[in-house]
Amino acid sequence: MTLRLPRVVSDIPEAPALQATPPVEIIALNRMAYGPRPGDVERVQAMGLTAYVDEQLNPSANPADDSTCTERLNAARLRITYTRSDGTRVDEMRPLRTITENWNLEQLYAIRQQNGNEHARPIEEVRAATWIRAIYSKWQLREVLVEFWHNHFNVDSQRDLGSGARISTTWPLYDAIMRRHALGNFRAFLEDVAQSIAMLIYLDNATSRDGPANENYARELFELHGMGASNYLNDLYDRWRDVPGATATPPAPVGYIDQDVYEAARAFTGWTLEMGQTIVSNQRLPDTGKFAYVERWHDNAQKRVLATEFDSNRPAMEDGRRVFDLIAAHPGTARFICEKLCRRLVSDTPPQALVERAAAAWLAAKDAPDQIKQVVRLILLSPEFAATWGAKVKRPFDMMAAFLRATSADVTPNSNLFSAVAAMGYTHFTWAPPTGLPEAGSYWLSTAFMLRRWNTLLGLFGNNSGGYATFALQGQIPAGVTSSRQIVEFWVNRLLGRPAEATTLNRLLDFMRQNQPADAPPTGTAADITSRINNLVALIGMSPEFQQK
Repeated sequence: MTLRLPRVVSDIPEAPALQATPPVEIIALNRMAYGPRPGDVERVQAMGLTAYVDEQLNPSANPADDSTCTERLNAARLRITYTRSDGTRVDEMRPLRTITENWNLEQLYAIRQQNGNEHARPIEEVRAATWIRAIYSKWQLREVLVEFWHNHFNVDSQRDLGSGARISTTWPLYDAIMRRHALGNFRAFLEDVAQSIAMLIYLDNATSRDGPANENYARELFELHGMGASNYLNDLYDRWRDVPGATATPPAPVGYIDQDVYEAARAFTGWTLEMGQTIVSNQRLPDTGKFAYVERWHDNAQKRVLATEFDSNRPAMEDGRRVFDLIAAHPGTARFICEKLCRRLVSDTPPQALVERAAAAWLAAKDAPDQIKQVVRLILLSPEFAATWGAKVKRPFDMMAAFLRATSADVTPNSNLFSAVAAMGYTHFTWAPPTGLPEAGSYWLSTAFMLRRWNTLLGLFGNNSGGYATFALQGQIPAGVTSSRQIVEFWVNRLLGRPAEATTLNRLLDFMRQNQPADAPPTGTAADITSRINNLVALIGMSPEFQQK
């Protein structure tokens, strides 16, 4: 999938054609990282792909081992402005306190008692920290996977912003779950997500009680979090015993039907939060935001999920945990999750042979604490990973992070950056449907979204830069690089890591030389040359080669 370099900003994309396959180090740094920073390609070439993958699969928990990112997080300031109810004006450049100080539930939950405009602040701080980590963190693969899991377990962080604000004020805790489990065990991941404030409120399980149960969470658990819609068989079977494999010993149904959703919903009744609710007339839960299990609200009757019988009156929370056990161990879940991982890391239409190998590894490691890590390693070191270049388009977040990394920009995230990427369709943490942001490149290649990409990159060096990134491009050019051709080739290699197609290269060269000899230095005033270099780099960022991965 390619786009042509626009002659003017209003040009629209043409039908794509695949680019020549670059070195595997370039592929790795564009897919398991947010693009290379200066020196990254040489470093990965020196250590070898396997060593780089293993390094990235074992990120250090010590902030000192990621000192540049840690320093950036500590130094970051994000503006907050609003008028209090008493008329006083708040206009502050605050640090990312909820992130750098690791605020706990009690601290975050207390924000609900403050002015309503403070309720979105934790979301903004996580968003800013996400940008800083994507651009500056040494542990790039972890950041890529955290973004992947946020979309897999999607929650609209502003869902209850105007009524309760429990999701928004505690958003750093939900982000922490993604980080904690990104390379861990999927079964443990499921339960941690299910008990989070964000998911309990977003999919309404916090209010689900016996008679009747709320089905929202159970349905998405099957359809989006676990087995996937491809394993939904209700159009073929409406009775559990008719599903192939359901009557085997032990039961092994090939998919799920509505009866499984209904029964699973009953299994999760009573899983709630301490929100000050009345249990009975003389008993109330406190309002702390902590996870709670209320036995009185649980449906204790017999259940049947995925053809497996659940006896009545089981110990507290056992019904729900058995549902997780069944879903996490199901071959349909293995195929669904592994196909999504392959779609993110390899291709929008991943090779089925790779998906099947990954699914087999997923099931073999289902009880391992590093299950996800094992499967991701298999995918990244597969022949298919290195043989599918151009089968994906960078989403707006990927594209902006890659451009800022490649140009060594000094980035201070702010609301203008958040808005610019939202205008390209990437609504960070505020995608309303539970599906998560689209993965397929076709969604991101609309004319409107592409125009916004191009205009945003060009605007980075103009009066409408947004104040979130500063550049010193001319100072990065080596002393011996003086001609228009050399300048173009230097920046093409910096941003792409390989030669551009002839058509793209010639257009870039024509722009840089401005009707002068290509092998002579560019002419004009110092300001003219600086402006031309800035726009040259923006044009490379707009090129088909940079947009692909």
